[in-house]
Amino acid sequence: MITPKTLKDKINFQKLNVSSCIELALIAPMRYDDFNVCKFPKIDELNVVEVIIDKVQKHPKFLQIFAKAWDKNVEIIIFNPTNFHFSNFKPTNKFFVRAKVEHAFNKLRLLQPKIAYEIDKILPIYKTTIAQKSVAALMSEYLHVENLEEEGLPKTYAKSLYDLHNPLHVNYDNALKNALKALKFGEIYIFLKRLSRKKQHFKASAVLTGDEREFIKNLPFSLTSEQKKAIEDIKSDLSKPIAARRVIMGDVGSGKTVVIFAAVMMAMPKRSVLMAPTTILAKQIFNEAKKLLPSHVRSILITSGDKDTRLEEADFIIGTHVLLYRELPKCDLVMIDEQHRFGTAQRDAIHKMVGESKEHPHFLQFSATPIPRTMSLIHSSIVNYSFIKQTPYKKDIDTYIIGKNDFGKMLWHIENEIKEGRQTIIIYPLIEESEAYKYQSIDEGRAFWEKRYKNVYITHGKDKNKELILEEFNKSGSILLATTVVEVGISLPKLSTIVIVGAEHLGLATLHQLRGRVSRNGLKGYCYLYTNALKNERLLEFANTKNGFDIAELDLKYRQSGDLLSGIFQHGAQFRWFSLRDDKDILLEAQKLIR
Repeated sequence: MITPKTLKDKINFQKLNVSSCIELALIAPMRYDDFNVCKFPKIDELNVVEVIIDKVQKHPKFLQIFAKAWDKNVEIIIFNPTNFHFSNFKPTNKFFVRAKVEHAFNKLRLLQPKIAYEIDKILPIYKTTIAQKSVAALMSEYLHVENLEEEGLPKTYAKSLYDLHNPLHVNYDNALKNALKALKFGEIYIFLKRLSRKKQHFKASAVLTGDEREFIKNLPFSLTSEQKKAIEDIKSDLSKPIAARRVIMGDVGSGKTVVIFAAVMMAMPKRSVLMAPTTILAKQIFNEAKKLLPSHVRSILITSGDKDTRLEEADFIIGTHVLLYRELPKCDLVMIDEQHRFGTAQRDAIHKMVGESKEHPHFLQFSATPIPRTMSLIHSSIVNYSFIKQTPYKKDIDTYIIGKNDFGKMLWHIENEIKEGRQTIIIYPLIEESEAYKYQSIDEGRAFWEKRYKNVYITHGKDKNKELILEEFNKSGSILLATTVVEVGISLPKLSTIVIVGAEHLGLATLHQLRGRVSRNGLKGYCYLYTNALKNERLLEFANTKNGFDIAELDLKYRQSGDLLSGIFQHGAQFRWFSLRDDKDILLEAQKLIR
């Protein structure tokens, strides 16, 4: 940490949002200005030269100054002069200036000069909220190799950063290139140090040693090796006196629900609670719990209408965000499904509601939206991770990019699927017509589908009855027109086809979630990406990529890291130098140093 030596320095550090020498060093110059005195005039370039003012003539819009430089007569032109120029550019005055030199009308002319207060130096120029002189003073006073090493930076990186701010040569591009790795390392090192300070260890409200083996043995299917590994990770966490904090990251359809149930069995006879993002998903999990969990495990579903349920009798409480407004009994295992759908405040609220001040419940978060490997490595400074990449059955989904000319072929496919008793979802980008959008909305498209087909259902995010409609569609629908409301978690076993209109406008993670709605039980699946941009490179790569974790890496390729980080860290952390995609080795080096 920097200890400012003066009040002025303290104020400037606050303006720069800097609290360490490393952070100061990361404010890289935007260029170098050469203030070495020129012994000979360099035409059409910036020159630093000593001038002696001889005569000054005022014109309506400029000053014409006659002077001597390089022992020659020169002319100085200053357009739109200010009081500063009038007070400094006076006869007999002598000082150094920096100006562009041109040769015109057989004489040397200096255009719009600036007084050079420092000479025979190469000065870094910064883009900051404080004056250049103030930045230079801070760099000179605090930015030294020893200080950077003291804050934990390896000597080679410390030297590279020092050299960037104290150049011996005017070639800025080369200097930045030489210091780039040090800038990347310094940035991720500082970020990891901040994260490590956020990692807190709390005493667990209970050590959970329940036995899940009989439950797993009686399942009507076998677990994948990665489901088993995730269960082992959780078992290890729950058996410790320190409250667990783990994220279980599973691809669409990887079987996270069974892992949730295994955790419930490990918690027995203590109580567990699960918060899901939607009522329909909460009901889905509740019905699975009744089917798969042993009969002695009392599961209770809490929705907005359930006010008198005796929660203290439950072993496993399942609900949506409505749980935040209920007085819950003490729970020793807290789980959140599709955790990215809840804000930080909501996740923290349920965590606090069921935990005492000094003792915390074990905390598990589940997500079907994989993040890039580099991001999980960064985030592992706070929580532990388990990954479930395998699916219990092979997902067989063909993805097609189609336009207007392919519409008839797609209709033929949908009609054949309906004849076979299978279902289709059409995802529209908007509910109502918009002149700013090139694609139809639900309101514009519904007449076509309702006239041509039977059992057409319609819902969207603003529809208060959307969950009821989704349930009815599941039972007896042929076609569902919807917005991305169906993105997360809903199980539609007869759904074979999804059509996504204006696909190029959606993120790859959302496209992957939508595509994951089909082929849930091994059924042959089809995904049509309807677009006016048939040669869109991002969509072409998506169509050929099936694995969610590979999709996450692909998403990183096409999006800025800050966009992704804002969803993971909830604070919009952005890197200027460090690249999530390319700098995994630098990240590992920084993690090793911090450990």
